[in-house]
Amino acid sequence: MTKHTRRSVLATGSAFVAATLMPRLAIASASVPVRLTSVKFGSVSWLIDTIRWEGIDKKHDLNLQVVEVSNNQAAPVALLSHAADVIVSDWTWALRQRAKGGDLKFAPYSSALGSVMVRKDGPIKSLADLEGKKIGVAGTGIDKSWILLRAYSRKTLGKDIASIAEPVFGAAPLVTEEFRNGRIDAVLNFWTYAARLQAEGAQQLLTMADVVKGLDVAPTPPLVGFIWSEKQVHDNGVPVDKLLAAVVDANHVLASSDDAWQRLRPLIKPASDAELFAIRDYYRSGITGSWGVAETAAAKKLTDLLIELGDTELVGDGTHFDQNLFHT
Repeated sequence: MTKHTRRSVLATGSAFVAATLMPRLAIASASVPVRLTSVKFGSVSWLIDTIRWEGIDKKHDLNLQVVEVSNNQAAPVALLSHAADVIVSDWTWALRQRAKGGDLKFAPYSSALGSVMVRKDGPIKSLADLEGKKIGVAGTGIDKSWILLRAYSRKTLGKDIASIAEPVFGAAPLVTEEFRNGRIDAVLNFWTYAARLQAEGAQQLLTMADVVKGLDVAPTPPLVGFIWSEKQVHDNGVPVDKLLAAVVDANHVLASSDDAWQRLRPLIKPASDAELFAIRDYYRSGITGSWGVAETAAAKKLTDLLIELGDTELVGDGTHFDQNLFHT
């Protein structure tokens, strides 16, 4: 065999080995995806867009796959049906699932809460002024914010707001429009809608953070967060830790860069600069740190309060506090 022939054989053999190993190496290096639900144009979509635009997913070797859902109520369905690995929802819902034998875990996403909004130059200056007035409520009669507002009014006014005012329940966009058109006097709405109304000239009468604090629950525990099944994540090797690390980095960008918010305009669709700035400031105020002992204690107190209020539809029959829900 000549030297040239030996070189050809070695080259051919190396090429064969490389071709044989390449698919295996590609499979080994490909990270397991994290399937995260997101409502189109919702705040989670802003976070996802930032993670991708800033290259944060590549930094953490995060294979993030988005599962779009039509509304927030559809996210738990996606998780329970294994169509998603992680969702964003309330820990009160996750507690109900654990009480039924579930294995869900929760990590905080946002402490931004809704507000009771009124007209800036209107006659309503305090909660007592809502007597005889109409108040729109985003959601239903068992919405946690409404239940807590009722408890707060009983404590501060000695009267149930549901008895002295006329609640009008509906989807967030509907009650927002009813308020804009003057058909209701106040509206208890989610923070994104409250921010938009504030930019239009409405003002906060009371924030839900004020309500929770007024019910002697402190610090105010983030109610909304990332929720996943321990078993599903373990069995499929889903790297939730990579997602949580990416969220921290993305929130650092959103907390410090005004340019990042300008870039998100097409997703946020603000009607004005004032609306964009109000949404930015609300979002920033809700950026949380890690969940610790103080938050767990506050969450227990809030859970006990909801159970004491006797609303089994909200907290679930047989629901009890479970500190193992919270990822620390």
